[in-house]
Formats: sequence, C-alpha cells, structure tokens
Amino acid sequence: MSETVRVLLSEEEVDKRIAEIAGQISRDYEGRQVHMLCVLKGGVFFTCELSKRLTVPVSMDFMCVSSYGADTKSSGVVKIVKDLDHSIKGKDVLVVEDIVDSGRTLNYLLEYLKNQEPKSLRLCTLLDKPDRRVVNVEVDYTCFHIPDEFVVGYGLDYAQKYRNLPYIGVVELD
Repeated sequence: MSETVRVLLSEEEVDKRIAEIAGQISRDYEGRQVHMLCVLKGGVFFTCELSKRLTVPVSMDFMCVSSYGADTKSSGVVKIVKDLDHSIKGKDVLVVEDIVDSGRTLNYLLEYLKNQEPKSLRLCTLLDKPDRRVVNVEVDYTCFHIPDEFVVGYGLDYAQKYRNLPYIGVVELD
C-alpha cells in the first residue's frame, strides 16, 4: 500500500498561528517563567518554534508517551516511554503537544503530571481533533481545530515518515 500527502495547512498558516499563540502565552505568563514540557516525538518541532517566539523566560523538559505504534489509530494503551528528567514541583508547567485526538494519552499524562505537584499545569497543542475525543481534556491553547483525518508534518508522522514536512498534510492511502 502506498500513500500520498495533501496539504491541509500551509507552512505560512502554521507559522502565523504559532506566533499568535506565543503572544497569548507570553501575556498569560508575564513576570513568570514557563516550564515547557514537550511531548516527544511529534511535539518537538512545535515546541521549538513556539519557544523561540515566547518573550518570557523558558525552561524545558521532555517526555515520550505512546499510544499509536505504527498504526493510524490510537491503540488506547498508554505507556510512558521517557519520563521527566527534572522535578516539576512548584513550576508553571506548559505541556506542549502536537495533536489532541482521542484524549486518552493526554488525560493519562495530565493526571500523572498533576501528581508531581506543579504550581500550574496548562496544555498547548498545535492541532485538535474534537470529533475524535473519547476522554474530555481541557486544552488551554490550540493553534488549529482540524477534521477527523490522519495528518502528518511539523513533527507528526505516519510510521516514522513525514515528520520533517514544514506544513500539515493529510495522509491518503492508495
């Protein structure tokens, strides 16, 4: 089976919206340091671009949480592949994710992080697919709401391919 990728959101659209969200986050965290928690692997492109545009002090850590494997649908089983390197106790934590889909993974992750006693805990996502939600997750900052299509690019992958695309595309299987 082969696949093609159709552009859903151009590089220019993505860059513009990230700048807007960064402005909002900078205003919301004015006078404080934000501890960005990047959800690997997909979130790394978005996290880097977002952090470059923030005007408040930033620290960063990374976690890897998986529920997909090599499929296009969530397996529903969540596992922490890479945990925090440093404590988030007492920090203003901003979880940065590439996409909120079913909500299972982020619900699990946010509950896990709440137990680490951060001062505050907010969620920022590049993409949100509300039509796929099976678990309610409160998203504080969303760049784009998208339809229920399998997307790649800007860190999102299909079987580890297409992460490096500078835009958001839809995978169409032939």
